[in-house]
Amino acid sequence: LFLERTGAPDETEQYEAYSAIAQMMEQRPVVVRTLDVGGDKPLAYIPLAREENPFLGQRAIRLSLNQPDLFTAQLRAILRSTAGHNLKVMFPMIADIGELRRARAMLDAVSSRLRTESIPMAASIEVGMMVEVPSAALLAHVFASEVDFFSIGSNDLVQYTLAAERGNAAVAYLQDGLHPAVLIQIQHVVHSAQRAGRWVSVCGELAADHEAVPILIGLGVQKLSMAPGAIPQIKELIRRLSQEEVKHWADQALRMESSEAVRRFVRAQYAAIGNSDRG
Repeated sequence: LFLERTGAPDETEQYEAYSAIAQMMEQRPVVVRTLDVGGDKPLAYIPLAREENPFLGQRAIRLSLNQPDLFTAQLRAILRSTAGHNLKVMFPMIADIGELRRARAMLDAVSSRLRTESIPMAASIEVGMMVEVPSAALLAHVFASEVDFFSIGSNDLVQYTLAAERGNAAVAYLQDGLHPAVLIQIQHVVHSAQRAGRWVSVCGELAADHEAVPILIGLGVQKLSMAPGAIPQIKELIRRLSQEEVKHWADQALRMESSEAVRRFVRAQYAAIGNSDRG
């Protein structure tokens, strides 16, 4: 909807796109993430000042909050699409509670306006946030009382935790979501969500990583978001594992010193399972 074009999509175009997805999915849940561009995904029709490091600049929710007309059009389209469907809205790259509150205030204002205009929409809408930066992970207990769910964006969380730009081959050796520093943050997010009665998903490369999946489940992650082609193999993998053993694996991984150590450990557990099956 937004990339590779010369102008922003208007409310009607967005509404038609979201509604088509909602109708196809019937009552199954659909999460609509608000505009998540900037960094490695610039928009030609939103001129931004040159930034030395765009990954640390105006992107995602920061960009939306600074472009209220663009943001309002998207929020209106999303809310209109909730009528009769199970759509949820999610804000990307929240780093500070003030950002979340500003985004929710705009959502509430748009909702009130639509009701004033007698435009149909769902009576209540779940609102979530991406956890992609360490500040959001470390303060998940603060955010948990103000959102309905968390989605951990593993690619960015790794990038910002280890100060290793995602597209930089020279630091690719650091870009591993099984690093204990990342896993400790995921654990905190999950525990914070559980105490508040919220759910947690993980998206990004880690969610479809065969060596990461048992650790994520062991940490208490409830949902995994991945490319459709990866689903059958991951489902088959999960069926082979017990909740008790993956919790043990996760506990061990949290105590390790590096992602390499975690991966060696998981491979050893898989090998032991394979030998047991053959026996």
